[in-house]
Amino acid sequence: MKNRLSSLFLYCCCMTSLFANNEQSQLSFGVVPQQSAKTLAAKWGPVFDRWSQESGIKIKFVTAKNIQTFEERVLQGKYDIAYMNPYHYVLYHQAAGYLAMAREQDRLLQGIIVVHKDSHIYDLEDLQKVNMAFPAPASFAATIIPLANLAKMNISTKATFVYSHDSVYLNVAKGFFKAGGGVMRTLKSTPAGVQDKLRVVWKSEGFTPHAIASHPRVSDETREKLLSALERLQKDDNFMQLLRDLNLNPFVRAQVNDWDSIKDLNILGITDHLAPPMRVN
Repeated sequence: MKNRLSSLFLYCCCMTSLFANNEQSQLSFGVVPQQSAKTLAAKWGPVFDRWSQESGIKIKFVTAKNIQTFEERVLQGKYDIAYMNPYHYVLYHQAAGYLAMAREQDRLLQGIIVVHKDSHIYDLEDLQKVNMAFPAPASFAATIIPLANLAKMNISTKATFVYSHDSVYLNVAKGFFKAGGGVMRTLKSTPAGVQDKLRVVWKSEGFTPHAIASHPRVSDETREKLLSALERLQKDDNFMQLLRDLNLNPFVRAQVNDWDSIKDLNILGITDHLAPPMRVN
């Protein structure tokens, strides 16, 4: 009996060690689906390949079919690391324990409202009673900030959620909606054929941008390996071109108070009453 218990103990230790090594050697990295999965994989994949090579830790690209599904998975802690908007970070830091690792340097996140380039809408007042397209209820700069600003001006609009930033731009460009919410970074990343048909009529003030954040199960040692590797890579011109292809600035280590301005807005739970997304293409 004693031998059997000893063998079982050794087996459990081996399995625990194996699990820990797997956790250290491969991590899932969830990217918020502001664009199609195909587009994101094509642009983020090479970044993760180089980062994996430099850090010695396999980083696996994952995303979700829409922002709402991404939010559910982050809340459930399904991603080891995630790239999420400021509102998501403040929310899921509290709800799921995600801890910020890095953010873009010298970049402020701006929400925008776009219309068709030939639209007669030039002022926010022209949006009264207009049906607008937005990515998802909890898209911080693309939904929450524009809607809050319109509400402050007593401008009533109908919000329809279309799953992604790309879908917003495409629907406005095709004339299915008169206006839509987005952010400058994703607008600049959308295909020229769509972007050329759009005009920005409003920009928000700037906010601390998206966070790269890790789940509590990711060890401090792993976080440090990843951050150190990222810092080294940003001295490599080829890697920096990969970031530029994503319209991303260099990343810097995140500080505890980087998202205090988001917390001060007191917007946690502000989207609870909004309807879930619907498919519009």
